[in-house]
Amino acid sequence: MVNQLQRRTSCSTQTGRIHSVETCGTVDGPGIRYVVFTQGCPLRCLYCHNPDCREITGGKVVTVSELLTDILRYRAYIDSSGGGVTVTGGEPLLQPEFVTEFFKACQQQGLHTTLDTSGFSEISAAQRVLQYTDLVLLDIKSFDPDIYHQVTQVSLEPTLRLARYLNEMQIPAWIRFVLVPGLTNSVNNVEGLAQFVSKLTNVKRVEILPFHQMGAYKWEQLGFDYKLKDVLPPTADQVQQVKDIFLRYGLRVES
Repeated sequence: MVNQLQRRTSCSTQTGRIHSVETCGTVDGPGIRYVVFTQGCPLRCLYCHNPDCREITGGKVVTVSELLTDILRYRAYIDSSGGGVTVTGGEPLLQPEFVTEFFKACQQQGLHTTLDTSGFSEISAAQRVLQYTDLVLLDIKSFDPDIYHQVTQVSLEPTLRLARYLNEMQIPAWIRFVLVPGLTNSVNNVEGLAQFVSKLTNVKRVEILPFHQMGAYKWEQLGFDYKLKDVLPPTADQVQQVKDIFLRYGLRVES
């Protein structure tokens, strides 16, 4: 199979910096997916489970062709499950040239491409990547601008601007919302997000992601101050309350 890939595709020597890969991911898009975690992120999310992806100078340098060669080893699993390839991070749109060439090469091989992004990017950078993107997982971490800034340390507006652009271009999207008790779960915040998303005709589903402490050990190892160490994951009732708000706006919800 690798030889077939090399013959049929002019594999790009475009390089990018990645943190790691997950060869058989099941939570970052449909089916079984080859997931690439890119290096570098402009956000400083309080609950980030990949704080070791922050710095663009970290990780390792890879070429598009190297990644494609590895992906081909899992092609049978990907195809049989209706899966594909997902690029997440970090923030993939910090490396638009690399992700563009990678997705272009993936689509040439008939692989479904998914971009998982915070949306904190110039539209011009995102446009290049979106030419070769089949699905966008757009993380809208809050609809209240003050809460959003508290969570991420950056502005909400670029994310909303990208959401509107995806709708304008009718690029399929899933909206992701991390539910953090005492931080993002206020009724007004969730209601505002649900109302906004309900007007986007390209959105196929909303994913409620319950907060967890699985990345806390990384913060400790890196010497970072993890401010949410005493926050408990949401209860089933808290998740259902948020889910019900989205459902009232006619949205398909997964949690």
